[in-house]
Amino acid sequence: MSADFQVTQGQFAAYIRDPENNPPPADVEHRRMAMYRELFFNNIDSFIASNFPVLRAIFSDTQWLEITQDFFARHSCETPHFSEISEEFLAYLQNERDNPGDYPFLLELAHYEWVEMALSIAKDMPVQGDGDFLENLLLRGMVLSPLAWPLLYRYPVQAIGPNSLPLEPPEQPTCLIVYRDSLDNVHFLKTTGLIIRLLQILQDKGPMTGEECLQTVAREFPQLDSQALMANGPPMLRELAEKGILIPAVDA
Repeated sequence: MSADFQVTQGQFAAYIRDPENNPPPADVEHRRMAMYRELFFNNIDSFIASNFPVLRAIFSDTQWLEITQDFFARHSCETPHFSEISEEFLAYLQNERDNPGDYPFLLELAHYEWVEMALSIAKDMPVQGDGDFLENLLLRGMVLSPLAWPLLYRYPVQAIGPNSLPLEPPEQPTCLIVYRDSLDNVHFLKTTGLIIRLLQILQDKGPMTGEECLQTVAREFPQLDSQALMANGPPMLRELAEKGILIPAVDA
């Protein structure tokens, strides 16, 4: 590759990203460069808008254009795959976006919307529990399904929309489990901090029986009635297992 071509290539890419601050290559017609720029940008803009529909809906056209153009100009994507552009946009919001006027829930809402796509294309194929597993949850080793994510947000992300734009987080965080079922449908389940912690324990400590898991929760929350927890725990575990959130450990 000649040095001249590399220079032209660099100028071409710089102009495509940020035409207001970078001149086009001297030997390429301006009209063509504008066409290339529009084509590239519109593809990215359309893809992001379709994967973050609530985020798009809460912004005016001008506000949305400012965000997507800033992403297009500043963020250096590490993947050529369109299916991973959403994750790149999330990384931009987390690490590069710096606008004091943005909504305080912007990153959490974007993450909430990204999760659905991430789970829908995840390649994991976990084996769900059979009837014996469901009947013996206290004795069987279990793990958190790789297609079930316990999530904790400061803002009620599931309720945010053009007519609901909270500027302060409520006193209680929002606890959600996002999971993909056996039919590959993605679901969002609102839950409690206690269940989120139970799932985090399984996520962090690996296979445990249902009884061990409930006992661990009881030790972490001594203020709870341990007898009530051990009594109410099995139905709770069964509901999570029936949804495929809890699955048998490989060697169980």
